[in-house]
Amino acid sequence: MHLTLFRSRTLFVVSAVISGIFLVASGSTLAAKQQTDDRIAAAVDQFAPRIIEYRHQIHQNPELGNREFKTAALVAEHLRSLGIQVTTGIAHTGVVGILEGGRPGPVVAVRADMDALPVTEETPYPFKSTVRTTYLNKEVGVMHACGHDIHTAVQMGVASVLASMRDELPGTVKFIFQPAEEGPPPGEEGGADLMVAENVLENPRPSAIFGLHALAEMDVGTLGYTSGPALAAVDHFIAKIQGKQAHGAYPHLSVDPVVMAAQAVTALQTIRSRTLPALEPSVVTVGIIRGGERFNIIPMEVHLEGTVRTYDEEIRDVVESRMHQIFSGITAAGGGSYTLDYERGSPATINDAELGAAMRPTLERIVGAENVVTLDPVMGGEDFSYYANEIPGFFFRLGQVVPGTTSGGHHTPTFMADDSSVPIGMKAMAALLVDYLTMETER
Repeated sequence: MHLTLFRSRTLFVVSAVISGIFLVASGSTLAAKQQTDDRIAAAVDQFAPRIIEYRHQIHQNPELGNREFKTAALVAEHLRSLGIQVTTGIAHTGVVGILEGGRPGPVVAVRADMDALPVTEETPYPFKSTVRTTYLNKEVGVMHACGHDIHTAVQMGVASVLASMRDELPGTVKFIFQPAEEGPPPGEEGGADLMVAENVLENPRPSAIFGLHALAEMDVGTLGYTSGPALAAVDHFIAKIQGKQAHGAYPHLSVDPVVMAAQAVTALQTIRSRTLPALEPSVVTVGIIRGGERFNIIPMEVHLEGTVRTYDEEIRDVVESRMHQIFSGITAAGGGSYTLDYERGSPATINDAELGAAMRPTLERIVGAENVVTLDPVMGGEDFSYYANEIPGFFFRLGQVVPGTTSGGHHTPTFMADDSSVPIGMKAMAALLVDYLTMETER
């Protein structure tokens, strides 16, 4: 009995000692993280005013995909001023910066997109864009209508923050500034696909990659992410339905491509409603119908163009096959013919679940647990997926709207992202990168 009591007391003492060591270690870890967070916060306060000026400059001088010459030059100049090794001209206008920390450790990458959209800006910003250019043979306005100016500025700010902490940084950070996220001009290659093909993930190869995107439906101070499938694959199709031209008063002498096109648009919606499983996420959208020159002439051809959004590669196959069946059947019945060009774009963006679970505490530490939200998957697309298909990726959303104000939706003339989102993005991303490098070093 005495021996049993002795053993119990011994086990209790050993357990208490281990618990004490664990508490001391945990307290030490928390203290170290708090110290790092304080360093990051102080650096953000120091650099944010200048970075916001960069944001205004980028916003006021937007450039379309594969044409980001001024933006790339600004980014490269900034990185060089920080003593970061810079490579330019990747995938046309891409910029990569390598920041080597003062301590040995792994390599991590972070990506921002630089391109704007063919949208004419209608915001009250004093730094609004008045840039105009030619796109698809039309004169258009150019605008950062999706927040890429925020993304680029935040990443420039993160480079400033981490360069100021270079001596304590355990490992290497690869800064990827990417062109043409919205897609390259027709007939050109570009975007993340080309960046990966040109070995942006090599020499050195990162073990993970991080990225962010501003979100017009989320308040400043809020961060969100989706574990696992987050954004859909993006496909683009162009169909041409050929018939026989005739006078509008004599339709029996025609083979009417307008009628066949109308039937096809309706039938394409049955792919989602009758071909695919009811719970399989998908979208088939016809965005352009073009045909005819005069009200009383049945044209020879009608042009249809649109997008398909899916999450599963096999579902992509099913949709493409079914589209051919629909166009073939309708045109055969109507006496016409068709062509279909189905182009597969970026695959679905899948956040690495393990990486996301490991990094969520960092986000909660920076903005508070109540300000980190789990977002549902969406049918929008992001070519960040090309990186995340190669190495584990974590892509999160940055709140951009001051509570009580409004912003137009993404890709609209009234889209606005508030400057106050920039320092929050800088803090969150810098903390994620430092925490990741530290965790991987300590494994």
